[in-house]
Amino acid sequence: MFTVFRVVLGVACLGAFSSSLAAEHTVLLHGKTGLVKVEPNGDISWQMDWGGIHDLHLLPGGNLLTREGRTGVVEIDPAKKEVVWRYDSAKQNGNEGKAVEVHAFERLQDGSTMIAESGVARIIEVDQDGVIQRTIPLTVDHPDTHSDTRLVRSTPQGSYLVAHEADGKVREYDRKSGKVIWSYDVPLFGQEPKPGHGPEAYGNRLFAALRLPSGNTLIATGNGHGVIEVTPAKEVVYQIQQSDLSGIKLAWVTTLEVLPGGNLVIGNCHAGPGQPLLVEIDRESKKVVWTLDRFDDFGNNVSNSLLVDMAGKSIR
Repeated sequence: MFTVFRVVLGVACLGAFSSSLAAEHTVLLHGKTGLVKVEPNGDISWQMDWGGIHDLHLLPGGNLLTREGRTGVVEIDPAKKEVVWRYDSAKQNGNEGKAVEVHAFERLQDGSTMIAESGVARIIEVDQDGVIQRTIPLTVDHPDTHSDTRLVRSTPQGSYLVAHEADGKVREYDRKSGKVIWSYDVPLFGQEPKPGHGPEAYGNRLFAALRLPSGNTLIATGNGHGVIEVTPAKEVVYQIQQSDLSGIKLAWVTTLEVLPGGNLVIGNCHAGPGQPLLVEIDRESKKVVWTLDRFDDFGNNVSNSLLVDMAGKSIR
């Protein structure tokens, strides 16, 4: 049971490598055994059978918001291991019979839920009864039901940052008008695209974008194997590349978190055995201060996780 939850989108340090590191975290993640809560000593203190996900949130009351199948969004009571709220984008609000997938969502301050629907290319905000309160059409250059979007996050400025995976582009949408007010094409940095999901692949199929207090945007570049920070004028002012971290080879970089002290936590999906699933980095030195290396336990597809020992302290 989850008694105290302190949160962030990131991960924890376990396994052989963790003993030499200063940081320790409690982590909620989705692996091959479903949803699990992992303590700093490596023990699994909670688990629930569950299918694949692409987004994961811990709500203020302790419930979880995650995906069900390819089209559903659910709120789970972890104590009872029960779904207490459900929305199915394949069946509701005009989508019956249409190709649609859901890869991002967020519970908003007014209690409604933002859901990004790929395929039909829209963001909707629905109330607890599933009634649409707002619709924002999405701009897509390369329509793809599976990858119109990956993560979508609200900003303090009242906008949504959308990671358009298939387009290789971040677009920022004004929440009220629905207009695109900023965009950024993720560069290939002079390299040719290579297919695949592992370290050998390459591209700009980004997974996440976060707005920093400075006004800059932090981007997880997906199969670009790294992280970049760009200014509103689209200048790259910080970058982590595939082989910048000692002893680590980055693959599909997914989740992002900025910790209170400035450290970055990134998800390293599809990296293969011998590589950590999550990495905490000292931003300035790029020194690795903590990892989660549990490939044998959780598999090669850990795309989403939460640091649950940092509640209320994430920068988003």
